[in-house]
Amino acid sequence: MVHITKLKTGSKYETLGSYSRLVAVDNWIFVSNTAGRNPKTNEIPEDLAEQTHQVFLNIEAALASVDATLADVVCSRVFIQDPADTATVMTIVGEKFRGIDPASTVTCPPLGSTVYKVELEVTAFRGASSADTSRITLGQ
Repeated sequence: MVHITKLKTGSKYETLGSYSRLVAVDNWIFVSNTAGRNPKTNEIPEDLAEQTHQVFLNIEAALASVDATLADVVCSRVFIQDPADTATVMTIVGEKFRGIDPASTVTCPPLGSTVYKVELEVTAFRGASSADTSRITLGQ
Protein backbone atom coordinates (compact mmCIF):
# COMPACT_ATOMS: atom_id res chain seq x y z
CA MET A 1 0.00 0.00 0.00
CA VAL A 2 1.27 3.48 -0.87
CA HIS A 3 2.13 5.72 2.07
CA ILE A 4 1.87 9.50 1.73
CA THR A 5 3.32 11.99 4.21
CA LYS A 6 2.39 15.69 4.02
CA LEU A 7 4.49 18.24 5.89
CA LYS A 8 3.12 21.61 6.99
CA THR A 9 5.58 24.14 8.44
CA GLY A 10 3.06 26.65 9.78
CA SER A 11 3.47 29.15 6.94
CA LYS A 12 0.38 31.29 6.48
CA TYR A 13 0.78 30.77 2.73
CA GLU A 14 0.46 26.99 3.13
CA THR A 15 -2.91 27.60 4.77
CA LEU A 16 -3.96 30.32 2.31
CA GLY A 17 -2.99 28.24 -0.73
CA SER A 18 -3.95 24.88 0.81
CA TYR A 19 -0.63 23.21 0.07
CA SER A 20 2.08 21.28 1.88
CA ARG A 21 5.75 22.24 2.10
CA LEU A 22 6.62 18.64 1.31
CA VAL A 23 4.74 15.61 0.11
CA ALA A 24 6.41 12.20 0.24
CA VAL A 25 4.84 9.38 -1.73
CA ASP A 26 6.68 6.31 -0.54
CA ASN A 27 10.31 7.19 -1.42
CA TRP A 28 9.50 10.03 -3.83
CA ILE A 29 9.70 13.43 -2.12
CA PHE A 30 8.35 16.65 -3.59
CA VAL A 31 9.32 19.94 -1.90
CA SER A 32 7.25 22.98 -2.83
CA ASN A 33 8.84 26.15 -4.13
CA THR A 34 10.66 27.42 -1.03
CA ALA A 35 11.65 30.98 -0.18
CA GLY A 36 14.30 32.23 2.22
CA ARG A 37 12.03 33.16 5.13
CA ASN A 38 13.58 32.22 8.47
CA PRO A 39 10.88 30.12 10.20
CA LYS A 40 12.00 31.24 13.68
CA THR A 41 12.12 35.00 13.06
CA ASN A 42 9.69 35.10 10.12
CA GLU A 43 12.16 37.45 8.40
CA ILE A 44 13.62 37.26 4.92
CA PRO A 45 17.26 38.40 4.63
CA GLU A 46 17.78 41.28 2.21
CA ASP A 47 21.21 39.95 1.23
CA LEU A 48 20.94 37.63 -1.78
CA ALA A 49 23.52 35.11 -0.55
CA GLU A 50 21.97 34.97 2.95
CA GLN A 51 18.52 34.50 1.43
CA THR A 52 19.80 31.69 -0.81
CA HIS A 53 21.45 29.94 2.12
CA GLN A 54 18.19 30.26 4.11
CA VAL A 55 16.30 28.65 1.23
CA PHE A 56 18.62 25.65 1.51
CA LEU A 57 18.26 25.52 5.31
CA ASN A 58 14.47 25.43 4.90
CA ILE A 59 14.64 22.67 2.29
CA GLU A 60 17.15 20.64 4.33
CA ALA A 61 14.84 20.84 7.37
CA ALA A 62 11.87 19.66 5.31
CA LEU A 63 13.86 16.77 3.84
CA ALA A 64 15.20 15.79 7.28
CA SER A 65 11.62 15.47 8.55
CA VAL A 66 11.19 12.46 6.25
CA ASP A 67 14.69 11.01 6.71
CA ALA A 68 16.18 12.45 3.51
CA THR A 69 18.97 14.90 2.71
CA LEU A 70 20.10 17.16 -0.13
CA ALA A 71 22.12 14.16 -1.34
CA ASP A 72 18.79 12.50 -2.21
CA VAL A 73 17.74 15.34 -4.54
CA VAL A 74 17.35 14.20 -8.16
CA CYS A 75 15.88 17.38 -9.67
CA SER A 76 15.87 21.06 -8.78
CA ARG A 77 14.05 24.09 -10.14
CA VAL A 78 15.64 27.44 -9.33
CA PHE A 79 13.60 30.63 -9.61
CA ILE A 80 15.58 33.88 -9.53
CA GLN A 81 13.71 37.21 -9.44
CA ASP A 82 16.44 39.30 -11.13
CA PRO A 83 18.45 37.73 -13.98
CA ALA A 84 21.47 39.79 -12.83
CA ASP A 85 21.53 37.62 -9.66
CA THR A 86 21.90 34.34 -11.56
CA ALA A 87 25.67 33.92 -11.13
CA THR A 88 25.53 34.56 -7.37
CA VAL A 89 22.62 32.19 -6.80
CA MET A 90 23.99 29.45 -9.05
CA THR A 91 27.39 29.60 -7.35
CA ILE A 92 25.66 28.75 -4.05
CA VAL A 93 23.44 26.13 -5.70
CA GLY A 94 26.60 24.61 -7.22
CA GLU A 95 28.30 24.49 -3.82
CA LYS A 96 25.30 22.76 -2.25
CA PHE A 97 24.78 20.26 -5.06
CA ARG A 98 28.45 19.57 -5.92
CA GLY A 99 28.77 15.81 -6.42
CA ILE A 100 25.00 15.32 -6.21
CA ASP A 101 24.45 16.81 -9.67
CA PRO A 102 20.65 16.70 -9.93
CA ALA A 103 18.81 17.56 -13.12
CA SER A 104 18.04 21.27 -12.94
CA THR A 105 15.99 24.07 -14.42
CA VAL A 106 16.89 27.72 -13.83
CA THR A 107 14.48 30.48 -14.73
CA CYS A 108 13.91 34.16 -13.91
CA PRO A 109 10.16 34.76 -13.58
CA PRO A 110 8.49 37.31 -11.32
CA LEU A 111 8.06 35.76 -7.86
CA GLY A 112 5.17 36.21 -5.43
CA SER A 113 6.75 39.30 -3.86
CA THR A 114 9.73 41.50 -4.62
CA VAL A 115 11.23 40.56 -1.22
CA TYR A 116 11.80 37.07 -2.60
CA LYS A 117 15.06 37.13 -4.56
CA VAL A 118 15.27 33.38 -5.06
CA GLU A 119 13.09 30.32 -4.54
CA LEU A 120 13.90 26.66 -5.01
CA GLU A 121 11.78 23.56 -5.57
CA VAL A 122 13.22 20.05 -5.41
CA THR A 123 12.28 16.47 -6.07
CA ALA A 124 14.14 13.81 -4.12
CA PHE A 125 14.15 10.05 -3.93
CA ARG A 126 14.80 8.70 -0.43
CA GLY A 127 17.91 6.55 -0.67
CA ALA A 128 19.28 8.12 -3.87
CA SER A 129 22.32 9.22 -1.88
CA SER A 130 23.36 5.60 -1.40
CA ALA A 131 22.28 4.27 -4.79
CA ASP A 132 24.70 2.79 -7.29
CA THR A 133 25.22 5.73 -9.67
CA SER A 134 26.67 5.85 -13.17
CA ARG A 135 27.94 9.06 -14.72
CA ILE A 136 28.07 9.60 -18.47
CA THR A 137 29.80 12.59 -20.03
CA LEU A 138 29.03 13.48 -23.64
CA GLY A 139 31.01 15.75 -25.91
CA GLN A 140 34.51 15.14 -24.62
